[in-house]
Amino acid sequence: MKSALPLLLATLLAAASAEDFQGADHPLEYDREPTNYSSSQPTDPVAAVQQKISSGQVKLEWDEKFGYLPSVLEAFGAKKSSQTLVMSKTSLQRRLISPENPRALYFSDDVYIGYIPGAPVMEISSVDPKLGGTFYFLEQEKVRRPKFVRSTDCLSCHGGQRSLGIPGHFVRSVPTDATGELITLEEVRDITQCTPLKDRWGGYYVTGRHGGQPHRGNLIGEKDIARFNQEPLFKGNVTDLSPFFDTSKYHGNGSDIVALMVLEHQVHMHNYVARLNIEAHQMLAAYGHVRYIRAQVDAFLRYLLFTEEFPLVEEIAGNPDFIRDFTALAIRDSKGRSLRDFDLKTRMFKFPCSFLIYSPSFDAIAPAIRDIIMQKLHDILTGKNEDPQFTRLTAEDRKAVLEILLDTKKNLPDYWRK
Repeated sequence: MKSALPLLLATLLAAASAEDFQGADHPLEYDREPTNYSSSQPTDPVAAVQQKISSGQVKLEWDEKFGYLPSVLEAFGAKKSSQTLVMSKTSLQRRLISPENPRALYFSDDVYIGYIPGAPVMEISSVDPKLGGTFYFLEQEKVRRPKFVRSTDCLSCHGGQRSLGIPGHFVRSVPTDATGELITLEEVRDITQCTPLKDRWGGYYVTGRHGGQPHRGNLIGEKDIARFNQEPLFKGNVTDLSPFFDTSKYHGNGSDIVALMVLEHQVHMHNYVARLNIEAHQMLAAYGHVRYIRAQVDAFLRYLLFTEEFPLVEEIAGNPDFIRDFTALAIRDSKGRSLRDFDLKTRMFKFPCSFLIYSPSFDAIAPAIRDIIMQKLHDILTGKNEDPQFTRLTAEDRKAVLEILLDTKKNLPDYWRK
C-alpha cells in the first residue's frame, strides 16, 4: 500500500492544470537531503562575483548618486534598459517604497537587482543550478570591499506556493492605494506569459505602446481602479513617468513593457526548472527513479514552448534600448535566427521556445529527468508526438525551433542529429 501512494498522487497530479505545474506547487522540503538549501554553498553568479571581489579580481566602483548600482549591473550583465518600477510595498524594505519612490528592478538572464532610492541596502537574487533562487543584500555604503550577504529571510514569500514550492521568484499583479499598500481584493496571482494583459502589472508602472490592449499598470488607489473598470485604457500607453514621480532618481528610463513581459516569462521558467530538478533529486534519493514526476514534464514543455501564451492582438512597442540589449546576447543559427528574436505582434517571441533552454540551470537538471525532457521535446519538434496539448505549434514553428536548436544547442543527444 505504501509504495502505491506516490503512483496515485502522480495520477492525480497529471489531471491538474498547467498553472500549478500539474498540482505540484506544494512546498518541497528543500532544506533536507539531498538539497540542503540553507546549508549548501551556492554556485550562482552572485557567489562567483563575491569570490572575485574577495580575491581582488573584481572591484565594485562607488557612484555618488546611485551607490554601487551601476557597478553591480555591469558585474552581472544586467542593463539599465531592463528597468521596471514597482510601486507596491512588496519588499523587506517596504516602508521606503511608494508611488512617489518606487523600487527599481533590473535583471539579466539569471540575476535580479532591486534598488530603492534612499534605501540602506540593495536586494540581489540569483538562480543557482542546484538550489533555485538565492537571495542576498549589499549595503549601500562606500567600503573598501563590499560584500554580498546571503539571506534566507526572503523565503517567507519566495519559498512557497507562489514560486512553485521551491526557492524562486514571481511577479504579482496587485494595485495599490496612494501610499503603496496592497489592495489585495484586486490581486491577480502569479503573473506569467499565460496571463491576459488586462490582468497584468497591478502595482507596477508601465511604459510603452500597446494599442487597445488594456493592462492594470499605473493605477494608484481605488478611484483609478474604478475608472479603469469603466475605461480600460485609462493610464495606458504611457511613455513618460515624470508626472508620477521624480524620474531623475533612477538609473534607467521608464518601466518598459517588453522588459516586464520577458521578466515574467523567465522567472516562472526558472521556477519550473528548479522544481523539476529539486524534485527529481528527491525522487532519485527516495526511490531510485523519477517515474512519479514524469507527468510534470508535459506542463514544463507547454511553458517552454509557449503553447498557452496569451496572444497579442496589436503590436507592442517598448524601449528600443532594451530590445537591442536583449537581442545582443542572441545565439544565432546559420540562417541568422535566434530564440531571443522578438515578434511582439501576435506573440512575444518569433520562435516559440524559451531562450533559457541554454541556461546553466537547464543543463544542470538531473540527467534522469532531462533525458525524458529532451526525448519528448525532440518528438514534438519532429512531429512524432501529436498530443493535442501541443497542437498550437505549427509545423513551421516546430521545424524552425528544431533547426535553431540543432545549430546552436550544445550537448544535444546523438539521436537529435540523426
